[in-house]
Amino acid sequence: MSKVFMKGNEAIAEAAVRAGCRFFAGYPITPQNEIPEYLSWRLPEVGGVFVQGESEVASVNMVYGAASSGCRAMTSSSGPGISLKSEGISYLASTKLPAVVVNISRGGPGLGSIQPAQMDYLQATKAMGHGGFRVMVFAPSTLQEAVDLTYNAWDYAERDRNPVLILMDGCLGAIMELVELPEFKSADREGTKHWDLKRREGENRKARLLTPYYPEAMLEHENTMRGQLYKEWEENDVKVEEFMLDDAEYVIVAYGISARVSREVIFRLREEGHKVGMIRPITLYPFPKKSLQNLNYDLVKGIIDVELAIPAQMHDDIALEVKDRAPIYTYGRSGGILLDDESTYNAIKKIVTGGAE
Repeated sequence: MSKVFMKGNEAIAEAAVRAGCRFFAGYPITPQNEIPEYLSWRLPEVGGVFVQGESEVASVNMVYGAASSGCRAMTSSSGPGISLKSEGISYLASTKLPAVVVNISRGGPGLGSIQPAQMDYLQATKAMGHGGFRVMVFAPSTLQEAVDLTYNAWDYAERDRNPVLILMDGCLGAIMELVELPEFKSADREGTKHWDLKRREGENRKARLLTPYYPEAMLEHENTMRGQLYKEWEENDVKVEEFMLDDAEYVIVAYGISARVSREVIFRLREEGHKVGMIRPITLYPFPKKSLQNLNYDLVKGIIDVELAIPAQMHDDIALEVKDRAPIYTYGRSGGILLDDESTYNAIKKIVTGGAE
């Protein structure tokens, strides 16, 4: 397969098309606008449907309808737009409908800023909507990884009959890199979707019911099954990169653009003799707990949480696994101020040389 030079948002959109996505509904918001812009002309080329809804609320409910028919459906937004979609995402989870949601994240809270940020970690991993449901959350750090994770997202969504979230910061949405695009998957797969409401000519089957409402006893059963599903994710679906951990005395935990910056800092500090490694969560949920649990705390002197967010939102998840066996430091930027190699290097070097509290 040949490589193509693409912008991050457009690479996600093309990966979705090649994964068989044939319906998209969304509403403009920076910094994800290239996704709907690209799909507005690309989906009709492959027999798909693009809709710019009158709002985020309308758009996510259109995805609900498309998913009900068995169509691979997707929406994307950023920050406050995802908040507006949260009720619809909860209904997708309740009705056990597969769909893919993309958040190209920006600053917050409230309207925040249109600049890139990683301010939606807590929303993505703890509160995608009411009712305590969970979604798998994938966080790429390269555009190739964004392509691959998007391409496979519907396989997870359909396996579990549950929405899947791709969380990528606005930096990665805007940059351009070479990506290798995958082959087209069949958008049809007739007979494999046991939830879809679409009847086919000559088909003789019992009526199907999709509902977000359950009597109390049945709702408890559904939530019990959901809890079991989340345990299976933790056992089978955690994705993580462990980078230079064998002799690491300080371990950075970072994802997305923060991990890219941290990697360059690690190379530089290693050249100076500082033993620094990194744990990079690829699934933010399920979180890579075992990577932190299994560190050699006789060797590790500190954990450094690096995020494009202030205060650091991943800190509590890290602390739950570290269990006070090492101090946890944080470094980040916010308000539209991006991480850069030099400032991040200086901050982390101060920690590893004992100059930070």
